[in-house]
Amino acid sequence: MNPEAAKPASPPTLDGVKLAIMSSRMDGIVARMTNTLLRTARSSVLAVAKDFSCCLLAANGDLLAMAEAEPIHVLNSDLLGKALNELQPSIRPGDAFLNNSPYHGNTHAADWSVLVPIFDDDGIHRCTAVAKGHQADCGNSIPTTYHGSAKDVYEEGALIFPCVKVQSDYKDVEDIVRMCKLRIRVPDQWWGDYLALMGAARIGEREMIEFGREVGWDVIDSFIGRWFDYSESTMIEAVKSLTGGRATVRGWHDPVPGADDLPVNVTVDVDPENATIDVDLRDNMDCQPFGLNLSEACSSGAALAGVFCGICADIPFNGGSMRRVRVHLRENCMVGIPRHPYSCSASTTNLADRVANAVMNAMATLGDGMGRAEYGLVLPPSIGVISGNDPRRDGAPFVDEVFLHGLTGGAATPHADGWLTSTDAVTLGMGLLDSTELDEIAFPIRVLEQRLIPDSEGAGRTCGSPGAMTVMQAVGTAIDIWYGSDGTVNPARGVRGGGDGGRAEAWRQLRSGEIVEAPAQGLVRLESGEAIISKSCGGGGYGSPLERDALRVLHDATEGRISLARARDVYGVVIDNGEIDEAATARLRSSGAASGA
Repeated sequence: MNPEAAKPASPPTLDGVKLAIMSSRMDGIVARMTNTLLRTARSSVLAVAKDFSCCLLAANGDLLAMAEAEPIHVLNSDLLGKALNELQPSIRPGDAFLNNSPYHGNTHAADWSVLVPIFDDDGIHRCTAVAKGHQADCGNSIPTTYHGSAKDVYEEGALIFPCVKVQSDYKDVEDIVRMCKLRIRVPDQWWGDYLALMGAARIGEREMIEFGREVGWDVIDSFIGRWFDYSESTMIEAVKSLTGGRATVRGWHDPVPGADDLPVNVTVDVDPENATIDVDLRDNMDCQPFGLNLSEACSSGAALAGVFCGICADIPFNGGSMRRVRVHLRENCMVGIPRHPYSCSASTTNLADRVANAVMNAMATLGDGMGRAEYGLVLPPSIGVISGNDPRRDGAPFVDEVFLHGLTGGAATPHADGWLTSTDAVTLGMGLLDSTELDEIAFPIRVLEQRLIPDSEGAGRTCGSPGAMTVMQAVGTAIDIWYGSDGTVNPARGVRGGGDGGRAEAWRQLRSGEIVEAPAQGLVRLESGEAIISKSCGGGGYGSPLERDALRVLHDATEGRISLARARDVYGVVIDNGEIDEAATARLRSSGAASGA
């Protein structure tokens, strides 16, 4: 036998062009998964607001491709891969698994993650397709998927599946289906969403098998190694360009029933010499008897979202670039690794936003050009979970989350104003806002008003987005609406001299027309003809408002986003008859008479 012939083939060589093509191919596969889910889901929260994410994982669980996914859903998805490998050691082609457990690598109980392991023709596990979607109803004891007041997981009430097999040989496990249809308030809607999630994951499986057969799995393995190495090298370059140092920032969540003091402490250590970033969340409160505790996935995902946004560079989000970031968590911590049975029902929103905001704030503290201001906080009534019985459909029950336009949240970056559709710090604009008309067709509601709120932006060299107001009325029946608004007391903060964004507010308009204050968090019943008035937070500003380009101030005033008085008193820009008074502006700015932020 020829000794040379017996040598194993050397791994294929991939140049930069092939690397880019294969990366785009995998992003295209994830995009097909995403399109499948968007077009086939039934609930508004998935089919309209796109509160879902798809991704591909390497066989070991590392994030491989995510396309346009929500950071809080996928930057932590290695934990889903780890749970699959640990809890299901005997996977086979045709299997599918459901994981919505916050104690086993998932975000929170409302996010149902369908995992489909992908095999080559020899039965070797090569990668995993993941489709994760926020459910309209997940079996909670009350009709909301954000049970922030639940003292433990039992009061929360959700069905929890810790990486449970839901398909074998491509067929559903009917026991699981029966459980869900009996427990969930809108079973037909849930069934459609489940099929959409499964279909998206199976599309990923089919496309990856075809890709593997086309180019060879050895080529794909080589690509994964090279792609991760390239992404890590890109991350190294970005971190080496940053200002080094350590910064500790304390954020504050608004008081909630039973907890008047909710600080969130974050320490960020940027080490350009070794090209590493450490985020330490261990100096925080133990888990608390409410549903705001973060799962491990949300603690790490929020920290990673803050880091990648704070770097302000074009870096691939995958297992390679994440090698340069270490997130330090501790067990039994409110923003760490939860202990069962503490509830993590609202894990993807309130405290997660506070963590991501604090990370970006800390990075901005270290150097101009780094970090961001803080994003506006969620969950105002304009994205509440609504439920009731629709008289237009013979009293059929409905439960769903609306994402109306009364939510902006964009934080100022070192180089640009905050986006009007950012929503919050851990989704970063990857979701969509509802069509008002579609919501009014789907639910017995009428949206009476939607507009931006003048003078609510975080002022700065670059500005946070203004807050927004929505007025939503119950029509023909009573409606329950659950929301958990943060930012009514502690707004989104500006950085490096930037101003804070406007605070959130909630009001109730009675049938008489009288307007009364509504609670900041909780379940509110609107009788027919009553309306909820939702005011969302503005984003924080970056840098001194006195450094903002005067023409941009004029534009904001002309558009009605800021008043002439705010232009003068905060930005130091005097506007007269629609024009900048250059001399008066120069005097005001040079004298420091304007108040700045």
